[in-house]
Amino acid sequence: MKATKKDAAERFEKMYNCCQAVVCAYCEELGVKEEDVFRMTEGFGLGMGGLKDTCGAVTGMFLTIGLKNSAGDRNDPYATKKDTYEKILKAAEVFRQRMGSIYCRDLKTEEGPQPLPCCKKCVEEAAAIIDEMDL
Repeated sequence: MKATKKDAAERFEKMYNCCQAVVCAYCEELGVKEEDVFRMTEGFGLGMGGLKDTCGAVTGMFLTIGLKNSAGDRNDPYATKKDTYEKILKAAEVFRQRMGSIYCRDLKTEEGPQPLPCCKKCVEEAAAIIDEMDL
């Protein structure tokens, strides 16, 4: 994919949440409207709406993989599902190896207003993993 971690980081610095920053960096390439994706992903920052569960950047990575890999065949929903799940599991493992966890509660090591450097690093890493994958 041609978006870069720089594209995601720039969005994060503009106050997109971590999930929005990752997915929206790929919208043009994926043929989806950034405005719609921005709205859909609003609740996924801070580990699923502030729950500090799965990191929003990781969720954005998963959403991007799904958008890119899915056949979108509603008559055969299983056409690409297994492959997409395999890619998501691989991406999660790579993120976990590089960052130590996929959970916001473990990754968010600083407090204060966004954009926090620890969160920006997660956004950049999620985008880097997407860029490295064969999608």
